[in-house]
Amino acid sequence: MKVVAIGGGTGLSVLLRGLKTYDLDLTAVVAVTDEGGSSGRIRQELEVPPPGDVRNNIIALAQDESLMSQIFSYRFQSNGTLSNHSVGNIILAALTRMTGSFNMAVKLASNILAIKGRVLPVCEQLVRLIATYDDGTTIVGETQITQKRAKIISVRLDRSVRALDEVLDVLQKADLILLGPGSLYTSVITNLLVEGVSQTINQNKNAVKIYIANIMTQPGETLNMTLQDHVHEIEKYLGDSLDFIIANNSEFPQQVIDSYQLQGAEPVISKGTVDKRYVLRPLFKTIYEPNDPRIKARHDSDLLAKTILEICGREFG
Repeated sequence: MKVVAIGGGTGLSVLLRGLKTYDLDLTAVVAVTDEGGSSGRIRQELEVPPPGDVRNNIIALAQDESLMSQIFSYRFQSNGTLSNHSVGNIILAALTRMTGSFNMAVKLASNILAIKGRVLPVCEQLVRLIATYDDGTTIVGETQITQKRAKIISVRLDRSVRALDEVLDVLQKADLILLGPGSLYTSVITNLLVEGVSQTINQNKNAVKIYIANIMTQPGETLNMTLQDHVHEIEKYLGDSLDFIIANNSEFPQQVIDSYQLQGAEPVISKGTVDKRYVLRPLFKTIYEPNDPRIKARHDSDLLAKTILEICGREFG
């Protein structure tokens, strides 16, 4: 089965870790509008597409314990020039400069890690995300967008760019197209704004289209948005209806609720009626990340993959 997963960094990589254990023809299509951290510095200083989200997904499809995978994940913590840069980001930037192509750099890095499946940047151009808010203001750049606490009315790219031919080809031939999980506007919808992506998805009448909702809202991006609000925005920019929506319905420990409330976030919940397209399952687990004392709610990779394959079993027999 040909599966295409569309998104950004953390959420998409969690999904891929679950799916890679199954016999699937798997392709990840990754956003290129990231401007934060190491990726943002490399983008600005070297004028190459931000490598961080791509790196995360290459690592997710690699052998978990391989030495090269650990090297790609390593992040410098010193206060020098390399502070906060990951080795994988530097390698991808170097390969882009050497080959003159970000897509080729991603292919070479994928070969180095012998990944299962493919990772494709949605395009190779340097583009920025622009958001317009209900207070009439307009913000340029992903980092600034995620910091403003207001309701987003619309998003667009700062210029027209066309998706890679390979991206459009895999979308045209896909049996299953997955949108998310990941930041609603800055990881998922940003891909749909690239010319050819939504159009090709809609032209593929045979593919099952599934949206995987985030577990928590995000301050500065989806504050106070319900599950149905997320779905409405995806369908607005997709220009078509989704076949299924997968969402978490777990009960959360109070410590998780308290931790996220301090950040101005809350669980993504359903308000009102849901139709038969909605597949609600207990899908979350808690994790702690290095150098971050806050508890994190993430999708359980295995449970999420099983839920997707359960839907596919019904749809494809």
